Amino acid sequence: MRILYYNWVDYLDDEHRGGGVSVYQRNLMHAWDADPTIRESFLSSGISYDLFNRAPRWERLRHGPEADRDRRFEIVNSGVLSPAHFSFGSPHQIAHAPTTEAFFDFIDKTGPYDVIHFNNLEGLPIEVLKLKEIWHRTRVVVTLHNYYPFCPQVNLWQREAEHCADFKAGAACANCLVQPRPDARLLRGANGLAYHLKCAGLRPGSRAFDLTFRQLMRAGRLSLRAAGMLRRRVRAATAAPRSGSTQAQHFAARRKQMVAALNAHADQVLCVSGRVREIAAQHGLRPELLRTSYIGSAHARHFAETHPADSLLNPDGTLSLAYLGYMRRDKGFFFLLNALEALPEAQARRLHLLVAARSGPPEAMARLAALRPRLASLTHVDGYRANDLDHLLADTRLGLIPVLWEDNLPQVAIEMHARHIALLTSNRGGASELGRFPALIHDAGSIPDFHRCLQTALNDAIDLRAYWAGAMAPVSMPEHLAQLRSLYQEPA
Repeated sequence: MRILYYNWVDYLDDEHRGGGVSVYQRNLMHAWDADPTIRESFLSSGISYDLFNRAPRWERLRHGPEADRDRRFEIVNSGVLSPAHFSFGSPHQIAHAPTTEAFFDFIDKTGPYDVIHFNNLEGLPIEVLKLKEIWHRTRVVVTLHNYYPFCPQVNLWQREAEHCADFKAGAACANCLVQPRPDARLLRGANGLAYHLKCAGLRPGSRAFDLTFRQLMRAGRLSLRAAGMLRRRVRAATAAPRSGSTQAQHFAARRKQMVAALNAHADQVLCVSGRVREIAAQHGLRPELLRTSYIGSAHARHFAETHPADSLLNPDGTLSLAYLGYMRRDKGFFFLLNALEALPEAQARRLHLLVAARSGPPEAMARLAALRPRLASLTHVDGYRANDLDHLLADTRLGLIPVLWEDNLPQVAIEMHARHIALLTSNRGGASELGRFPALIHDAGSIPDFHRCLQTALNDAIDLRAYWAGAMAPVSMPEHLAQLRSLYQEPA
């Protein structure tokens, strides 16, 4: 069976972009290596550009790690910049004939494929799904790791501040960006420069790459800005500004066209949690297309190697908590600070808190420092690797997933859950599906409800035997591969 996987960024990307999806894609590619009946390839798009040539083309990767070079490809000069916010609102997300032609040429020259599995659609026009009209026997599978087809910001998170429950017929999208829309020409230029430096053998993060990149960007930015100013003056003299109503209509049409394309051309849409499946159906995807498919994780092996604690509390009556991931508002980090700052002193001094996340803005670090004297202890680890988790989480009894957005299924939740660490989660996204325990699920953004859950834990009123009896076993990679194989072999 020949499988083509797509994501907007290479799974061996030197800059480690793509978050948990890249980790999953890397694990997936390498897991199939043990199966001689599977031949898998990978394609990315929307990052690499030429400095002067704008014509989209595909090529074998000429930069980055040498590993897997025979099966890693990319589209250069895509009409759709990735990730999605770099091309926010671009009509090319729907249609861009030169990019679609390059994509089809890639399939024609390297295929045919039995399955083309999109782990994202960022970086390509949605019209590429029409491949079914040419390659009728190819099975098209799309996994929703985010909400890109429904939300140009991908996360249903309005103005970097609150959950977006109503896009107001597109008007909410038109007013969503806090910062000005990125200048696509400058982004293409920066990506083009980075692409050529990488192809010359300079690796991002190296002193030679960073120094050369900064010098060349400084030398070229003046001319880019001057050209941009001239273009803007010409546009101002020849075209009326786009009205708010026109923008709203554009974003409403975007969502409608994305959903229509998936409904018409996808054979299966995989949802990484039950909540994602609900949201996809609410936004118009045909229910018969949708299937819940929890991703496989290498961390699942820890479920058989670890055992639940008898109680959430330590012998001295304290409670050890852990927050992993990012110091971001949508992840609930600042909500967590608010909730802990508002906690009565008698409860606060019974908490040990581990925060394993890259240092955030000065405000966040100052608030952490001010919180430390109120707690039994507070430990901050400036980022971590997967190999660090067993040591970091050795004393943790309760993991915190206080997300404010519909986080599809956070990797950090799986990492802790697989080590038999109970989870206190918000009711948004898929994390609560791991424990399925109402006493440890709070209304997203509600400090009183978060306090209710925490107080229940501090009262030692959580029956961990009941918790784990109803919890979901994490999905191992072999189990996930078996499910994918079954899906892939269904008639296209």
